[in-house]
Amino acid sequence: QVQLVESGGGLVQAGGSLRLSCAASGLTFSTYNVGWFRQAPGKEREFVARITYSGRNTYYADSVKGRFTISRDNAKNTVYVQMNLLKPDDTAAYYCAISGRVSTRWADYRYGGQGTQVTVSS
Repeated sequence: QVQLVESGGGLVQAGGSLRLSCAASGLTFSTYNVGWFRQAPGKEREFVARITYSGRNTYYADSVKGRFTISRDNAKNTVYVQMNLLKPDDTAAYYCAISGRVSTRWADYRYGGQGTQVTVSS
C-alpha cells in the first residue's frame, strides 16, 4: 500500500523557518518525482516545488523561489522542503505527492497525503 505522510508543519512568526518532511512507503520511491503543493482556505491548491527522482533537478513556484529548498534522501524514502523567510501568505496546508512526470499540475500527481498545516503569523 502506497502511503505518503507529511510532517513538520506548525505555527511560526513571519521571517521564521520550518522544514517539512514527506515520508513514503509501499513503493520504489527513488523512481518517482515528488512535488509539494499547498492550499489555503478558500483558495485552489497551488504548486510549490518539485524534485526529480534522482534529486538532480528542482523547480519552484515564483512565490517561493529563493526562500524554499526542496531535497530528498532516497535511502530514507523522504523528501524535504526547507522553508525560510516565511510570510503570512505562506499559510496553508502543505501536501506532497508523487508523479511519473515532471509537472507542476496537481492532476499529474498521485497518493497525496493528509497534509501538514503551516501557519505564519505577522
